[in-house]
Amino acid sequence: MKKQVCISALLLVCILSLVALSVEAGTCSPSGKIRGKNPPPGQCNQQNDSDCCKQGKLYNIFRCSPQVSSRTKATLTLNSFEKNGDGGAPSECDNQYHSDDTPVVALSTGWYNKGSRCLNYINIYGNGKTVKAKVVDECDSTMGCDSDHDYQPPCDNNIVDASKAVWKALGVPESDWGELDIYWSDA
Repeated sequence: MKKQVCISALLLVCILSLVALSVEAGTCSPSGKIRGKNPPPGQCNQQNDSDCCKQGKLYNIFRCSPQVSSRTKATLTLNSFEKNGDGGAPSECDNQYHSDDTPVVALSTGWYNKGSRCLNYINIYGNGKTVKAKVVDECDSTMGCDSDHDYQPPCDNNIVDASKAVWKALGVPESDWGELDIYWSDA
């Protein structure tokens, strides 16, 4: 009898764990895929080690991002928000370019939330420091591989795309700029 209760309890824990994982994983699954096409010569800006789309490669698109909490886990990436930078067009929030010396960010589509965070500040926690940065753009997770996106693939669903000023303020050595696991919260 004792053995049967233990097995039943273990089975219940396993089932609840699987349900929790599937619910968590299901909160932001890919929404589809787009097929890459090679950019015309000179049309993909590879500043800051940006990727260019590849002919025929399938890229995930996301209409959502992981749920926001008091400390939301994310990947910090490097982006230029200046004219002729790898960010492409002017920022979505204000139709302006921004100096790389200003702490500004673009958020993945779900976190950008149709512009609801535009021109608001977020706190970025990484490398043992905290930086306050202004949200000025969307890192588009739903589209890419076209002229509007400098022939770069869609962003992942967990990206905080940051200017050089953010990386400097976090104290990350320039040789390590590119990707960093961080947390962020609304300021």
